[in-house]
Amino acid sequence: MYGKKGKTVDGKKTMASQKRPTLDRMFASTSQRNDDGLGASYNISLLIAKSGKPHTIEEKLILPAVEEVLKTVFHKPASDTIKRIPLSNNTVERRIDEMSSDIESFLCNYLQTTHFSIQLDESTLPENAALLLAYVRFIMNQEIYEELLFARTDTKELLGV
Repeated sequence: MYGKKGKTVDGKKTMASQKRPTLDRMFASTSQRNDDGLGASYNISLLIAKSGKPHTIEEKLILPAVEEVLKTVFHKPASDTIKRIPLSNNTVERRIDEMSSDIESFLCNYLQTTHFSIQLDESTLPENAALLLAYVRFIMNQEIYEELLFARTDTKELLGV
């Protein structure tokens, strides 16, 4: 027995009441999954940068760990999920460079509009190479911050030697 559009007959939905996939819905779900993978890629790259480990750690440790969690805890095949997270060596390196560039430009722009102090520190590396470090201290949102402004190994030009 057939019912009207959107109605059920004998507890079953009619053809007209079932939602059919549209192009918009198909692309929206695919786009959302890709955006999630991209967000995960940036978050993992940030964690790698904060750890100070080489960016190649994603292939040796992070991807195998994610795969193990997906298989063991969620009982899902990991290959589909991992394919959506771009984490090649070049990608992670590029993401870290992008984020550091953003931080550098934010810091430079912020320092142009506030008071700050600079501390210079000279050190010697192995083989008697000189190292000049510049730290900047400033107040932002009522908190004191200290950031490395730059590190130079060729200090002859800077020191006038």
